[in-house]
Amino acid sequence: MGDRPVLDHIGIAVESIAEGCRLYEALGLAVEGEEEVSAQGVRVAFLTVGGGRLELLEPMTPDSPIARHLERRGAGLHHICLRVEDIRRSMADLRERGFELLSEEPQPGAHGCLVAFVHPRSTGGVLLELSQAESAGGD
Repeated sequence: MGDRPVLDHIGIAVESIAEGCRLYEALGLAVEGEEEVSAQGVRVAFLTVGGGRLELLEPMTPDSPIARHLERRGAGLHHICLRVEDIRRSMADLRERGFELLSEEPQPGAHGCLVAFVHPRSTGGVLLELSQAESAGGD
């Protein structure tokens, strides 16, 4: 992959994965898998499209970040995720350049990845997720 990030997925907040999948399945896409990410209070389903993926995000609890997002903004685009080789280095580089991260340390994400989010105030209004594969970087 090199040192440059690549598009990993686009996150879409939905009330129900089953209902959210209907459109994409009608277009010929298939769910490649679902999992619960307890640390984030979310159930996710991934659909492969071209060289990337769509991630449907359904809240597991009424106080989860996705539930709050749905309450404030409704269903729709939630975030864009870039895959990085070394998430801690990427986080440090962004902090050094004045970007606001939502956590000091990476958090557990789907597929055993480590993830971190960059606040939309720092990105022109887009919630940006950084994701590192479990075996990549310094972990």
